[in-house]
Amino acid sequence: MKNLNTYLEANRQRFLDELFDLIRIPSISSISDHKPDMLRAADYWKNTILNAGADKAEIIPTAGNPVVYGEKIIDPAKPTVLIYAHYDVMPVDPLNLWTSPPFEPEVRDGKIYARGADDDKGQAFMHAKAFESMVQTGTLPCNVKFMIEGEEEIGSPNLEKFCVDHKKMLKADIILVSDTGMIAQDIPSITVGLRGLAYLEVEVTGPNRDLHSGLFGGAVANPINVLSKMIASLTDKKNQIKVKGFYDKVLELTESERAEMAKAPFNLEEYKKAIDIKEVSGEEGFTTLERTGIRPTLDVCGIWGGYTGEGAKTVLPSKASAKISMRLVPHQDHEEISKLFEAHFKKIAPPSVKVKVTNLHGGQGYVSPTNTKAYKAASKAYEKTFGKKPVPVRSGGSIPIISTFERVLGVKSILMGFGLESDAIHSPNENFPLFNFYKGIETIPWFFKYYCE
Repeated sequence: MKNLNTYLEANRQRFLDELFDLIRIPSISSISDHKPDMLRAADYWKNTILNAGADKAEIIPTAGNPVVYGEKIIDPAKPTVLIYAHYDVMPVDPLNLWTSPPFEPEVRDGKIYARGADDDKGQAFMHAKAFESMVQTGTLPCNVKFMIEGEEEIGSPNLEKFCVDHKKMLKADIILVSDTGMIAQDIPSITVGLRGLAYLEVEVTGPNRDLHSGLFGGAVANPINVLSKMIASLTDKKNQIKVKGFYDKVLELTESERAEMAKAPFNLEEYKKAIDIKEVSGEEGFTTLERTGIRPTLDVCGIWGGYTGEGAKTVLPSKASAKISMRLVPHQDHEEISKLFEAHFKKIAPPSVKVKVTNLHGGQGYVSPTNTKAYKAASKAYEKTFGKKPVPVRSGGSIPIISTFERVLGVKSILMGFGLESDAIHSPNENFPLFNFYKGIETIPWFFKYYCE
């Protein structure tokens, strides 16, 4: 594998320059005005895969944004690794909190700063360049397929149908994903669990129009006040969720499993300092790592209503709305949870308002076993390049499509993430350390080597 390291060193700057060209495309899937940018990003990925050495690459339309597919088949009898990633990114608001323009990547303090630097353009690009390195050095040990989608950040609404329609084309032995993180630069880890997601929007309507808060205040229910009370009632003093049936199917870990999970390195004081809080908060009886890894949650991701502009406007609003995110654990079905929430939310609404609940997107949780050939190959790969065995961890995040892959394609996934908690994904000043970017390119070929032995 010496030639691989030589190739990486000789092409470090080119790899970074090409990544920057991809990042400069503002491929925000949730904003319709960026549809042309989605097509530009897809085209960039098609050319990237071809230039890296794929036999073919194509842009395949869906009902939403297209999927980029590419492959290199060196021998049908050899194993096939399907690389999954996404080219869409989150919105950049609030723009004023960015130190540098979100789509003008720059390196500061050894980190790439830009939207998509980590999630998922930087991490996805590691695979393209690891693949290129193996092709160019003659060390590719198996067949490789790429599936790069453009709707992950909005719940991958069209990817399941794509998988069903192209099941034969996507046939593989393992799906390789880098859209997760690791504990620290000196503590590699492999994600073995993801939480599911139910994401809804609620709307509370009172009067048929905005009213004067002096003439009507105190006599007509204020939708913002009502919504605030309804949301506050969703959890109790122990921070448990009060939706009936919410916990019925939650997978409870044994004490030995919780003890094993507690071995993962974690410094609570550093955690609080990094996000500038005095105390952590969450479900009573569980640690911070457990709250984000093995327990379900309910959070308000956005809330609005009435007048929010500059100065004063004495108005009693007609409507108030909020976006609700529920992270789920294994055995909780996101469709069932969404229905339970809707029924509960409508039930607790006073007769003075009308309630509308819209299911925006969701997905199932996922647990990956640690005794598979793929996990062992990933573990050996990290150990080879980092000099220490990686720690298996359960992530608080969600990649809804991962469980769909197993159900539709019948293929398990291995989650080899290289991001860090400090990368600020989904937030202003998202970043990705250069060390992690290049370490990923160095590590991925070792996974291929060990997996194919």
